[in-house]
Amino acid sequence: MKERIITGIIAAALFIPFVIIGGIPFILLMYVLATIGFQELLKMKGRSIWSLPGLIPLIALYAFMLPNEWAEQIYEWTGYIKVEFAFLAVILLLIHTVIVKNNFTFDDAAFAIMSSLYVGIGFYYLIETVEVKAAFLIFAFLIVWATDSGAYFTGRKFGKRKLWPEISPNKTVEGFFGGIVWAIGFALIFDFFIDLEKPILIVIIVAIIASVFGQLGDLVESALKRHFNVKDSGKLLPGHGGILDRFDSILFVMPLLHFLHFI
Repeated sequence: MKERIITGIIAAALFIPFVIIGGIPFILLMYVLATIGFQELLKMKGRSIWSLPGLIPLIALYAFMLPNEWAEQIYEWTGYIKVEFAFLAVILLLIHTVIVKNNFTFDDAAFAIMSSLYVGIGFYYLIETVEVKAAFLIFAFLIVWATDSGAYFTGRKFGKRKLWPEISPNKTVEGFFGGIVWAIGFALIFDFFIDLEKPILIVIIVAIIASVFGQLGDLVESALKRHFNVKDSGKLLPGHGGILDRFDSILFVMPLLHFLHFI
């Protein structure tokens, strides 16, 4: 736990200045983190990012992440929208399955593209959120942190019923609801000091939904790791694991806040 806390503090101290600065430095950081996260997924599957079937979906990932302003400029230069670049990646991957005589299969291609979607769209919304207002990104991270901490401490104190033992044996039903309560509390505190210019009821509702989806994002990552029989997605962050281990919840929460028109 001590190592986990120290790593978290250092990571936050390095991350927050990029959020405040925003612009190209933040965008480049998101591209770096997304690349590492994508590499972690491919590694679970036994594939290398530095191979043709790794680099092709990486192009799709980078296309998904393009900020709207950049995507518009590329459209003016090429006449193509970013979804069309992603579709090109799909075609090339399917052609590759034929060239290598199914040593790289349709399932492998589907995994690669789904991974680029999962990581790319999540990090895209991190970029778009900072472009709107950095406070919303901090709010989202606070919800995720409060949910994670609330679920952990509530589960340790009161947890009796397992939430989903086949996926994550340590999570409890009590911890699940404790995480939601913590998320609501910290959301209201944040909104008191940093006015999000939203009605209190909306902040509470969004905090509840975001907390639930954040926990689902964590369970999705747990299911993926259990499927591939790995403990952590990577080893970059001592006590935390890899990039996906830390961003699994936020990759679900950030698109959700935009879909709800909260941002």
